[in-house]
Amino acid sequence: MDRSILDLPFYGPEHRALSDELNGWAPTALSAIDHHDTDRACRELVAALGQAGFLRYCVPARFGGALEQLDSRALCIARETLAYHDGLADFAFAMQGLGSGAITLSGSPEIQASILPRVASGEAIAAFALTEPDAGSDVAAMSCSARLDGDHYVLDGDKTWISNGGIADFYCVFARTGEVPGTRGISAFVVYPDMPGFEVVERLEVIAPHPLARLRFTNLRVPLANRLGAPAEGFKIAMRTLDIFRASVAAAATGFARRALDEALRHARARPMFGNTLADLQLTQAALGDMATAIDEAALLTARAAWKRDVLRRPTTREAAMAKMTATENAQRVIDAAVQMHGGQGVRVGVKVESLYREIRALRIYEGATEVQKLIIARELLREADA
Repeated sequence: MDRSILDLPFYGPEHRALSDELNGWAPTALSAIDHHDTDRACRELVAALGQAGFLRYCVPARFGGALEQLDSRALCIARETLAYHDGLADFAFAMQGLGSGAITLSGSPEIQASILPRVASGEAIAAFALTEPDAGSDVAAMSCSARLDGDHYVLDGDKTWISNGGIADFYCVFARTGEVPGTRGISAFVVYPDMPGFEVVERLEVIAPHPLARLRFTNLRVPLANRLGAPAEGFKIAMRTLDIFRASVAAAATGFARRALDEALRHARARPMFGNTLADLQLTQAALGDMATAIDEAALLTARAAWKRDVLRRPTTREAAMAKMTATENAQRVIDAAVQMHGGQGVRVGVKVESLYREIRALRIYEGATEVQKLIIARELLREADA
């Protein structure tokens, strides 16, 4: 991370120490992991992050975590640093937090005690199962159902685009229990892949390889004790979880963009061009200025959103949406500029800016597409105006 950002009052000495520790660990530790087999690489990354103690930032201290409660700024620092070095490592870290966040917020003491320490140590891989084939941004369209049958719920339906699908040790699943229509009739459950009726229907391949799958539940019986929170609280639990981690998506995008800028600077200073270097051209300098400013804009919005949640303990719906939208869109432009600056080398497989170009695209979609973030921001503005 940029020290001039870390030194601002948004962050404390513990955050600067985390940044230094992780940045010192990542280059050697992450380069030792073979990324050709994505599933295996993710398992190894989770294990390595757990053994090094960094996954402790994904759970509260009472379950082996590093801090008393989830700290958005620490999550952002970890994700920006990991994204700078390795997109798959950022993914592995983020999913440990997102996949277990609903348990941290609403799990019973027994569920929390059985799962969260293993998340922190890297012994259990987490997954968050909200999206369906016909219900992405429109959560109210969810059709996966859970009906109460004695001391169990019976789940039926599909989930798709599930990160860590096929390799996770547990899934936080959201299903319609039907107490009331719309989003208020959804509940949350912990589901294990060895439960009868659990099926990985399809593994999904994307431009930046990550473990993704479509899941199917057929008469899958989940003990009542595996419900998270009260009946019909699922949507609220999902949104609270996403609100904690949405700012960290912005941080990951900023990490990708920061790496792209460093690669562009390195290339521009070394590339001979018209008797000088590429960096001597005013067009190049203008592009670099735009890139650096876009990164700082994203970093500052991200810091504000995380600080407001951690320090003021106030809702950050608007701030997190602004950070997520700005950081991901800016990172796309920064990385595109870096690819353009590299010329033909920029689209060659194995060149860092080429992999960054593939990595950034999904961030503009997942955890709320840019268009959805605009609606969230507008809705918050109108609500405040009405008040």
